[in-house]
Amino acid sequence: MKNLWKGTFVVGLVILMFVMAACGGTQGSDTADTAEESVAEETVAEEPTAEEPVVEEEPMEEAPAEEEAAPAESGSESGDDNALVLWVYDDGRIGVLTELGQQFEEEYGIPVIIEAVDLGEIRNQMMLGAASGEGPDMAIIPHDNLGPLVENGVVAPVDLGDKAGEYLPAAIDGFTYNSDLYGLPLAVENIGFFRNTDMVPEAPTTWDEVFAIGQELVDSGEADAAVGLPDLGYNIYPLYTSFGGYIFGRDDSGNFTSDDIGMNTDGMVQGLTFVKSLIDDGLVSENIDWEAAHVLFETGRTPFIMTGPWAINRFQTAGVPYAISAFPAAEDGGEPGYPFMGVQGIVFNVNSPNLLLAQTFALETIATEAGMQAIFDAEPRPSAWRTIFEAASDPDTAGFNAAGVNAQPMPSIPAMGFVWDAWANAGTLTATGEMEPAEALQSAVEQIQTQIADSE
Repeated sequence: MKNLWKGTFVVGLVILMFVMAACGGTQGSDTADTAEESVAEETVAEEPTAEEPVVEEEPMEEAPAEEEAAPAESGSESGDDNALVLWVYDDGRIGVLTELGQQFEEEYGIPVIIEAVDLGEIRNQMMLGAASGEGPDMAIIPHDNLGPLVENGVVAPVDLGDKAGEYLPAAIDGFTYNSDLYGLPLAVENIGFFRNTDMVPEAPTTWDEVFAIGQELVDSGEADAAVGLPDLGYNIYPLYTSFGGYIFGRDDSGNFTSDDIGMNTDGMVQGLTFVKSLIDDGLVSENIDWEAAHVLFETGRTPFIMTGPWAINRFQTAGVPYAISAFPAAEDGGEPGYPFMGVQGIVFNVNSPNLLLAQTFALETIATEAGMQAIFDAEPRPSAWRTIFEAASDPDTAGFNAAGVNAQPMPSIPAMGFVWDAWANAGTLTATGEMEPAEALQSAVEQIQTQIADSE
């Protein structure tokens, strides 16, 4: 597919489609379908069906709750057989994508319809309708929704060609599944290390410093907790990774694999042991709660919290002075902990009759410096485009970028769906003293392994 995106070929394809449609009715449609089916046959391997993972209490890839949208119509149902349809679950980008669609129509004569659709509806309709060629030509999804779509043969690979080098490697990694790229990345997202700048003017560089600062503030009565802990899993993952912990390892090809579950490794145990020491010393409550942790920070009763961009508005409204920085390391000179990275991007319906045109729109109009800058300007989430990411200058975006510079994409394999409950259970059992960290994490591994086996 590397040469499919040359301008001459694309324009020729568009002209051919119109000519054939005018001269022969169904003959033109058959010709276009045949060309695109050939591409699908060459680029999509058959994958075994897998259960869709269910991610619980996981804010990384979700936008704030929106009203559920009704199932959208396809281009032909909207009255234009030649229109491309892009489903978007995040309303903040609809305006800029509509403008980019108009640019594409001016250049190629093909309309692009942008429709707001609930993320759950996108997943369901892509799974149910793609096999028959229904649903959208393209959809924006968070990358951790990718696994079941690939496993069920719903989405088509895409070749970025030379443009791959313009993207953050982690963004490419996020939409890579079984060594093939299945999406065009748009934006990345990760949590950051927040501190109250009145209480802590300079960012600590090690977790021991965090412990010491927090203890001093609690002992003096200035704080109620050393650090706000929204949970003992996703939001404190940088604590685990600073000690070398991980969830899933990778195979020889670089793909995440459920054959290597890292939940019970020494790094994970050390991270959870650190939390247990905070609890035992009375520096955090054993009742870990998302809302309570955020209230502590926004009311100035804890100096630190690990959370994401979804918390910015509430902190600003509360008037708490804050800064965002990289996560601490396990020791002086050590590597800072890194969070999960979420990647949002465009995937392509493998059975769309407009597959080649949809990928042309994405590659020629969106995947450019100007296109990606317009998307960032409309909704300033850290861009997946490397130069735009590196040029971010506002303090919040720069802080999240510093915190996520070494972030790794959340595994998108279906087995990740079994992690959340097991991880939460391990945290609860440790916090309440029912199990030691190593024992609780080993139990989590066994729970995950059982669920994987039951799903096969």
